[in-house]
Amino acid sequence: MSAYVALFKARLRMGLQYRAAALAGFGTQLFWGLIRLMIFDAFFRSSMTPQPITYQQTVDYLWLTQALLLILPMRLEGEIQQMIRTGAVAYELARPTDLYWFWFFRSWAGRTASILLRAGPLYLIAWLFFGLKAPPSWASAGAFLLSLFGASALGCALTTLMTISLLWTISGEGISRLLNILAYVFSGSVVPLPFYPPWAQRVLNFLPFGGLMDTPFRLYSGHIPPQACWAAIGQQFAWTVALILLGRWILARGLKRLVVQGG
Repeated sequence: MSAYVALFKARLRMGLQYRAAALAGFGTQLFWGLIRLMIFDAFFRSSMTPQPITYQQTVDYLWLTQALLLILPMRLEGEIQQMIRTGAVAYELARPTDLYWFWFFRSWAGRTASILLRAGPLYLIAWLFFGLKAPPSWASAGAFLLSLFGASALGCALTTLMTISLLWTISGEGISRLLNILAYVFSGSVVPLPFYPPWAQRVLNFLPFGGLMDTPFRLYSGHIPPQACWAAIGQQFAWTVALILLGRWILARGLKRLVVQGG
């Protein structure tokens, strides 16, 4: 485990160096957050029927989506993609580590660095000027943090599964774009899941994507009460374990057929 901890720390320090990219991302996410806030403000002002979540809960949901957007499995890591394409992945196989966990912790470190650089400043600005509120209780805050950890692990499991698919494809752009769209829409990043019709919510609540965004954000705002958090968080971790087991099985099959030319 010490090797993976060292890898995580090294990749985290490397990711924290990209401050200019983080500043650009902060500006972009703040801009889109304001646009989405205006859209939902107009929606609530024009609606005469009760909504499944309150306006304040929606504001919290929207800003957390912008601050923590990079939890989503948005893209493949270009370095690993190039290594598999050129055959340099043989160096990865020569390491005295488990390849699955090596890629998993590498993905986790990169995701954590990006979130640390962007989420804090965006959260502060939204809290000071644009209506974001603190969790209604310490219990909600604790449930949110635990669920956020589960969301990050779930996102890494999906990203690693996407990376493994490169063993069968010339380019990973197809699976990357497909999974990105599915996660972006079905996690609640576009429209919070409580606004979907009941029949769609039954399906979306079963899929793993809601655990990336919807679950932690509704726990934050109190829409899911703290005493009911264990079922939601348990589903997050159940999907994470299932995707890790699936990824390890697929990776084992892929490595049995892997051929690296040259040398």
